[in-house]
Amino acid sequence: MGASKLFMFDQRINEVARIAKVLAHPARISILKYISEQDGCICNDLVDEIGLSQATISQHLTVIGNEGLLKGTFTGKKKSYCLNIERFEELQMLLNSFLNKTKSNCC
Repeated sequence: MGASKLFMFDQRINEVARIAKVLAHPARISILKYISEQDGCICNDLVDEIGLSQATISQHLTVIGNEGLLKGTFTGKKKSYCLNIERFEELQMLLNSFLNKTKSNCC
């Protein structure tokens, strides 16, 4: 679906869809899991741990970061990533609300 059609849906639905996109790829889930187990890590740590190229890891970090799920600090030229727990809690509440309110009336 093109971005021009997003106006057809309310903000909550669009946000759930963006979260689903982040969570829809096993590499991104692996990245989030690995970062959650560390005090902080750099892209090369993820390359070593997950086994994807640096460019691919960077692309996934961008998708995750665009939803505000990461915080980062620079040390020299390296960016150390950690989870944005506050944003995770917001998204958890949003997803729980969506899933709890979405009930099936058929079958």
